[in-house]
Amino acid sequence: MKYDCDLICDLLPLYIDDACSKASAEAVREHLKECESCSGLYEDMKRSEPAIENEIVRERDEVLKTQARYFKRRSALAGCIIGGIFALPILICLIVNLATGAGLSWFFIVLTAMFIPASLTVVPLMMPDNKALWTLGAFTVSLLTLLGVCCIYSGGSWFFTAGSSVLFGLTMFFLPFVVNAKPIARRLGNNKALAAMGGCTFTYLLMMICIGIGSETEGFFGSAAAYSIPVLAWIWTMFALLRYTKWGSSFKIAACIFASSLFFFLGDTLVTLLLGNGLRFPKFDFSQATAESRNDSVCWAALFTGIFFAALFAIVGAVQKRKHK
Repeated sequence: MKYDCDLICDLLPLYIDDACSKASAEAVREHLKECESCSGLYEDMKRSEPAIENEIVRERDEVLKTQARYFKRRSALAGCIIGGIFALPILICLIVNLATGAGLSWFFIVLTAMFIPASLTVVPLMMPDNKALWTLGAFTVSLLTLLGVCCIYSGGSWFFTAGSSVLFGLTMFFLPFVVNAKPIARRLGNNKALAAMGGCTFTYLLMMICIGIGSETEGFFGSAAAYSIPVLAWIWTMFALLRYTKWGSSFKIAACIFASSLFFFLGDTLVTLLLGNGLRFPKFDFSQATAESRNDSVCWAALFTGIFFAALFAIVGAVQKRKHK
């Protein structure tokens, strides 16, 4: 035999894993054809390789689980320590309130105020999974609770106005991240964008209703509807064009530009119609003599500009589609 068996035995693990050079692999193949002992060892090693890999995977998973449990315990301990630190000012306020005979007036304000930093520090340390989702939920609840307590002790009636406004602001910024969180995204499937749009629309309408009830202004809901409906219609039109049409990107851009210019052109018309002031279209008047004529000229200019750029992107899309075919 050309090669020594000990040398071939040393090369067998690399040969099985396809990690040796071409020359070494060729040498192993030649030797295995001639040596029954090394061939038997090679077959045994090939049969035992899956079992060895499974054992390595099992040991790796056990190590990872042990480390995960260790870090979870450390995080929980850190959360308890931070929670104890936040409890100190609460306890001091309670003692001072009772000692001065002031009752528990501003104690509850301090208590609910401490919930906010606790939601941003303690909650992510204590929660094992979906930390961001739990943190956001705890922060929202603690912020609304603080507003409610302040409203009660100030004797005001502004909680629903302020709370709904805060909720709308948080929804606008954080809802896209919420719908992409694993437990929620799994349930929504391909409807995540629709859920985000629906949630923002709902909190906006809730805010307007709460503002209208709190303001007690005559005709508020009519004015709010007149100015809100065109904007919401434009937003949902953009969403539908971008999300549900199967056109190319250039055609989608063209449609969005044309729809936006059309909504801008008809904006005042829709508002006056919803306010019950009749139907009035922008006049084709570029004299700039009055504020109304200047507004009408801007509307026509926006419409012409939108049509031009929409047609331009539509032509680009048609050319691209023809080249693709």
